[in-house]
This record gives sequence, structure tokens and C-alpha cells, in this order.
Amino acid sequence: MLTAAPEDVDDATRRAAMVMIMLSSVATAMMLSTVHVALPGIARSLHVDAVTLSWVPMAYLLASASCVLAFARLADMYGRRRLFLIGTVGVVVASLIAAGAINTPMLLAARVLQGASAAGLFATQIAIVSSVYSAAQRGAAIGATISAVYVGLSLGPVVGGQLIEWASWRAAFLPHLPLTLVALWLGLARMRFEWREERPGAFDIGGALLYACSMIALMVGLSRLPALNGALLALLGAGLLWLFFRHEHGRPDALFDVELFYTNRVFTLSCLASLVMYTATFANVMLVSLYLQYLKDVPPSRAGLIMMTQPLVMAVFSPLAGKLSDRIEPRVIASIGMGVTALGLAGFAFLRADSPLGLTVACLGVCGFGFSLFSSPNVNAIMGAVDRSAYSRASGAMSVMRVMGQLTSMALVAVLMALWLGPVTIEPSVYPQLARAIDGCFAVAAVLCTLGIALSLSRGRMHAAR
Repeated sequence: MLTAAPEDVDDATRRAAMVMIMLSSVATAMMLSTVHVALPGIARSLHVDAVTLSWVPMAYLLASASCVLAFARLADMYGRRRLFLIGTVGVVVASLIAAGAINTPMLLAARVLQGASAAGLFATQIAIVSSVYSAAQRGAAIGATISAVYVGLSLGPVVGGQLIEWASWRAAFLPHLPLTLVALWLGLARMRFEWREERPGAFDIGGALLYACSMIALMVGLSRLPALNGALLALLGAGLLWLFFRHEHGRPDALFDVELFYTNRVFTLSCLASLVMYTATFANVMLVSLYLQYLKDVPPSRAGLIMMTQPLVMAVFSPLAGKLSDRIEPRVIASIGMGVTALGLAGFAFLRADSPLGLTVACLGVCGFGFSLFSSPNVNAIMGAVDRSAYSRASGAMSVMRVMGQLTSMALVAVLMALWLGPVTIEPSVYPQLARAIDGCFAVAAVLCTLGIALSLSRGRMHAAR
């Protein structure tokens, strides 16, 4: 039982909480998407090779993935508002360090701190919204929060590109800070309530360490393939992840409820479909940024405008696809979305340095439309496959699948960059190898999406699970 039920929260606090979470959602999405436009500038300024460059976004994701489950549990134990504010302060500090980084290790360390701090926000944003709105109002509030994420993803490349041209790549770590500071002020000055479990129980330290170690070993191992030490680390990570699932099964104070994966086919296959989709698509922004700025010689500001095509299409069509999935089986719409996305990814694999920019925009639009058809219906299938009492557990599982897919996507890019480029600085002499690496990444992603269609279709009918 929480210390403050939704009916106990006054309208002023509820509005302040919603504005705070929406600003934070826009800021965290910008923080995620802006850095991709800055990668060429980082590579030139800090003399970073292609493989190490992929770790600039991946370090953030790895830290987020490793910490999000632990922070979600700590938020329930010690207060969601408190963890949100701690995470917000951490984001501000880490962003300033990243902007002032004088070498690659300092930048990567800042990205790790930034990702760990963002995990505190990911673990509490939807939880706070659910804490201040009743069941009748909660869906609309969560929908507004998700829309704010798409706004941030759209703004990030555009604002970041303009700032990078005006100043340098360092400015890419700053545009989200004004929104973050306003959210921090609202949390400190306008939030009158705290939300935590009345009987918090114990924190599963062993499970938290086991999960974090599994993520680190798995992702670092994948990024080092095909080297033998990479394969061994990846196998170790997979083994530790299996041990984590065994450890969490049946625990009263579990970090992650794995019971649903053992007992609910629709839920399990829908989560796996989400994992495949994020693996296939998340690295798109980084790859398109490298293609535009290196192979097409497009300035950062224009590249940002082009790259906002995909999130804008997602923002427009995702709500419509969600409504459509209330009338048509979500698995059908989601599977069609995976097929459309596969076509867009395959289109990217055939782009060349002399291809018209309109084709890049078209491929981004197709991928965005396909992801729109997949995302909302897939979430609908996941939530429709469980009872109301399991909504929080289902939401936590979705977050884990999303972050694991994002990490796997970046690890896949790191592997292919290592195979085609190796540890070399990106310069005109290696552009042909870079082009082949980008084509290979998109081709593999298209194949993954195609395989995911069968997985999506085999999940069964959502309505039969209700």
C-alpha cells in the first residue's frame, strides 16, 4: 500500500507531477537521440576509432540496463519521488562532465554515470504517473507521457545538430538540461507527497549484482566478437542471465517477476517480439547519422532534420495503431508492422553515397510507420495477456526487453564495425569499408525483422488470453 493514494493527491500536485514527468520524458529522450548526431565530431576531436565510437551510445544503454531493475525496487522501498530526484541530479552532473570531457575514457565514464542516473528516471516516471492518477485517468496520462518521449526523440537530432554547428559536439550534451532543471525544481518545490511501499521488504542485493554482471558480460562479450574472449564473455553473460532468472523465480521480494514468462504464452512471445524489434531498429539513428555525415557530407543540422522523420511518423501513427488494435487482433497489426519495418531496413542496405536524400527520408518514414504499427499493438497484446494485478510486473518486463534490445542492437553494430573496419579512425580512405559495414548492419536488421514476423504471429490471440 502506498503512502498516498491517487484520491489523496490534490489537483495542483497532480498537475505539477504530470508536467514534471513530461518534461523529464522529453529531456531523457533528447539525451538519448542527440548524441548520435555528435558522433562524427567526437570521432574527429578525440581521435576515436569506429569500434570505440559505438560505445559512446552503448555505455549509456548498458548502465541503464544494469541499474533499472534495482532502482525500480529501491524506489518502491524508499520513495519514487526521492529516486526520481536523485536520478535527475545525476543526469545534470553527468551531462556537464560529458560536455567537458577531455579524452575518451572521461567521456565514456560520464556516459555510464548518465545512463545509471537515467535508469532512476526510467524506473520512476510511469510509476509516479500511476501513483497520482486513478485507473480511469491513468491510460490518458501514460499516453501523454509516451507522446512526450517521441517529441524528445524528434527534437534531439534537430536541436543537437544546430548546436553542434554553432559550437561543437560538446553542446550535444546540454540541450536537455533546461528541461531537466525545471523538472527538478517542480519535484523539490511542488511535490507534496512521497510514494513507497508501506511494507517494503528486503532488497535482493544478490539478484541485483547477478543481473548487472550478466548484462555487462553479455554486452561487452558481444561487442568483442568474433574474438575468442568476446565469445567466452558472451557465454558467461548468458549463463549469468539464466542464473538470474532461476534466482528470481518464486522470490517474495524479487527484482523481476519471471513467473509470467513461465506461464503465459502470449505475454512471453510478445515480449520476445519486442526484443527482436528493438534489436533490429534501435541502431538506425546512429547508422543513418554516420551515413549522412560521412558518406553524404551532410552538415549536422541538416542531418538532424532528416533524422527526425522516423520519430515524427511514429508520433503521428502510434496512437492510431493503438486504437486499431482494439478492434483487430494486435498480433496481426504488429506482425504487419514488423514486415513494413523490414522493407525499410532492406531499403537502407541498398543506399549508396550518390543516392538521393529523398530515399533516405523515404526509408526513415517506412521504418517509422512500421514501428508505429508494431509498438502500440504489441504493448496492447502484452497488457491484454495479463490480469490487472500483474500490470506493474508486465510493465517492468517490457522495460527490460526494450533496453536489452537496444543494447543488443548497439552490440550488433559494434561487432559488424569490428569485422569491416577494425580499430581505425574514420577518414575518407576507409569510407568504402564504412559503407559496407553500414549496409551489412541494415541487412542483418532486415533479416531479424523478417524472422520476428513468425515469432509475432505464433503468439496466439490476445482475446483468448483474457
